[in-house]
Amino acid sequence: MLLLTFFLLTPFLFRSFEILDVVLKIIIFSALVASYDVVLGYTGIVSLGHVMYFGIGVYFVGIFMGKLGWVSYGHLALALLIAVLISGILSVLIGFFSLRIRAIFFAMVTLAFMEFTFILSSQLRSITGGEDGISFKLPGILAIDQSLGKFLGIDFTGRLTTYYLILFICLVLFLLMLRFVNSPLGRVLQSVRDNEQRSIAIGYRTYFYQVIASSFASCVAAVTGGCFALWVRYVSPDSALSVSIMLDVLLMVIVGGLGTLYGGIFGSAFLMILRAFLPKLQTLFASLLPGIPMMGRLSERWLFFFGLLFILVVYFFPKGVVGTAQEIFSRKKASSG
Repeated sequence: MLLLTFFLLTPFLFRSFEILDVVLKIIIFSALVASYDVVLGYTGIVSLGHVMYFGIGVYFVGIFMGKLGWVSYGHLALALLIAVLISGILSVLIGFFSLRIRAIFFAMVTLAFMEFTFILSSQLRSITGGEDGISFKLPGILAIDQSLGKFLGIDFTGRLTTYYLILFICLVLFLLMLRFVNSPLGRVLQSVRDNEQRSIAIGYRTYFYQVIASSFASCVAAVTGGCFALWVRYVSPDSALSVSIMLDVLLMVIVGGLGTLYGGIFGSAFLMILRAFLPKLQTLFASLLPGIPMMGRLSERWLFFFGLLFILVVYFFPKGVVGTAQEIFSRKKASSG
């Protein structure tokens, strides 16, 4: 609740667009990472193509709003709906043909599908804009130059309206995922993850449950992709379908903790904040230690600091931040009981 309050008050607490941008990307990627956690942490399916569904959501909004020029609320909703349907159907088809393959083989199949969509988005210039991507505008109160007046000294522009719309959508998605993993279906999925052979012996059709989980998570990822497109108002292969985004999501899950959902928030915040502000260490070092040029060179290697911090987090929180905290809490509860 405190975190939600912070997200609601962020535009009033910080007037900097850079901070607002980082916070909203944390919100979007928290939902995306949680959807991947449903697949990996709760179901035990190792997929390296989950970002493909995110990219589908991004591209359909971009194509409808930009290439086709259908700038209206109805077309925006239609783009998201089609993206969700295609993501769900594609996930089911991939699951039916690939989920029987175990471990690294399924991961490579999903990675191959994502690479294929990346190539398509780069080559189909007439539809996707190719490497140049697509820039677009949004309708009505979501337009950047649209103003709804002032509230508590803040000018409610289209950008700010989009912020609260995306926050609401991601909150709904997160609640849906919580309901999903805490339902009887979610408990079956955790049983399959922990001991699939035992689940089969009990009588569960594990393959069927895994397909359902994968399809549900892909639909959520498609909606988060649409939210990302609404915020950045631009889509390109590198910003929507690259392997680096998939690796980022995987790192966020590891940092936050597998099988926690809430871990996605901490993982996203860790990566987004460091990525946004670590490169600025050069300015900080230059002001604090002006006579030591080596500090400036070190600050330019911000990825080194990021890697070091990531190693420390994994070392001190082997089950992720949330997972380790839950384990410590459970131990204290057991010892006191």
